[in-house]
Amino acid sequence: MKNLPVIDVAATGINIVNLRIAAGLSVKDLQDIFGFANPQAIYKWQNGSCLPSIDNLVILAAVFGVTLNDIIVFQGRITSTA
Repeated sequence: MKNLPVIDVAATGINIVNLRIAAGLSVKDLQDIFGFANPQAIYKWQNGSCLPSIDNLVILAAVFGVTLNDIIVFQGRITSTA
Protein backbone atom coordinates (compact mmCIF):
# COMPACT_ATOMS: atom_id res chain seq x y z
CA MET A 1 0.00 0.00 0.00
CA LYS A 2 1.20 3.46 -0.92
CA ASN A 3 -0.17 6.84 0.06
CA LEU A 4 -0.29 9.12 -2.97
CA PRO A 5 -0.82 12.90 -2.87
CA VAL A 6 -3.98 14.41 -4.35
CA ILE A 7 -3.94 17.92 -5.83
CA ASP A 8 -6.69 20.27 -4.65
CA VAL A 9 -7.48 22.00 -7.95
CA ALA A 10 -9.73 24.67 -6.42
CA ALA A 11 -7.24 25.61 -3.69
CA THR A 12 -4.43 25.64 -6.25
CA GLY A 13 -6.48 28.09 -8.32
CA ILE A 14 -6.95 30.36 -5.33
CA ASN A 15 -3.23 30.11 -4.70
CA ILE A 16 -2.49 31.18 -8.29
CA VAL A 17 -4.74 34.23 -7.80
CA ASN A 18 -2.99 35.17 -4.55
CA LEU A 19 0.49 34.69 -6.03
CA ARG A 20 -0.45 36.72 -9.11
CA ILE A 21 -1.73 39.58 -6.97
CA ALA A 22 1.32 39.42 -4.68
CA ALA A 23 3.54 39.65 -7.77
CA GLY A 24 1.62 42.77 -8.85
CA LEU A 25 0.43 41.15 -12.08
CA SER A 26 -2.94 41.31 -13.80
CA VAL A 27 -4.56 38.50 -15.75
CA LYS A 28 -3.69 40.49 -18.88
CA ASP A 29 -0.04 40.53 -17.79
CA LEU A 30 -0.04 36.73 -17.53
CA GLN A 31 -1.84 36.46 -20.85
CA ASP A 32 0.95 38.49 -22.45
CA ILE A 33 3.70 36.48 -20.71
CA PHE A 34 2.24 33.21 -22.00
CA GLY A 35 1.41 34.65 -25.40
CA PHE A 36 -2.21 33.55 -25.16
CA ALA A 37 -4.68 35.08 -27.61
CA ASN A 38 -7.29 35.30 -24.82
CA PRO A 39 -7.24 34.93 -21.02
CA GLN A 40 -9.66 31.99 -20.71
CA ALA A 41 -6.97 29.47 -19.72
CA ILE A 42 -5.76 31.71 -16.91
CA TYR A 43 -9.31 32.20 -15.63
CA LYS A 44 -9.83 28.41 -15.72
CA TRP A 45 -6.68 27.93 -13.63
CA GLN A 46 -7.78 30.60 -11.17
CA ASN A 47 -11.33 29.29 -10.71
CA GLY A 48 -10.15 25.69 -10.31
CA SER A 49 -11.70 24.36 -13.52
CA CYS A 50 -8.35 22.91 -14.57
CA LEU A 51 -4.67 22.93 -13.74
CA PRO A 52 -1.94 24.51 -15.83
CA SER A 53 0.24 22.06 -17.76
CA ILE A 54 3.57 21.24 -16.15
CA ASP A 55 5.29 23.57 -18.62
CA ASN A 56 2.98 26.41 -17.64
CA LEU A 57 3.41 25.65 -13.94
CA VAL A 58 7.17 25.99 -14.37
CA ILE A 59 6.67 29.35 -16.08
CA LEU A 60 4.29 30.51 -13.34
CA ALA A 61 6.84 29.54 -10.68
CA ALA A 62 9.54 31.54 -12.47
CA VAL A 63 7.26 34.55 -12.96
CA PHE A 64 6.10 34.51 -9.33
CA GLY A 65 9.58 33.72 -7.97
CA VAL A 66 8.38 30.61 -6.13
CA THR A 67 8.71 26.83 -6.40
CA LEU A 68 6.14 24.44 -7.88
CA ASN A 69 5.35 23.32 -4.33
CA ASP A 70 4.44 26.91 -3.49
CA ILE A 71 1.81 26.88 -6.25
CA ILE A 72 0.28 23.42 -5.97
CA VAL A 73 -1.97 22.69 -2.97
CA PHE A 74 -2.43 19.09 -1.83
CA GLN A 75 -5.70 18.10 -0.19
CA GLY A 76 -4.58 14.78 1.20
CA ARG A 77 -3.60 11.35 0.11
CA ILE A 78 -5.21 8.33 -1.47
CA THR A 79 -4.15 4.77 -0.83
CA SER A 80 -3.01 2.67 -3.75
CA THR A 81 -2.10 -0.97 -3.93
CA ALA A 82 0.14 -0.36 -6.96
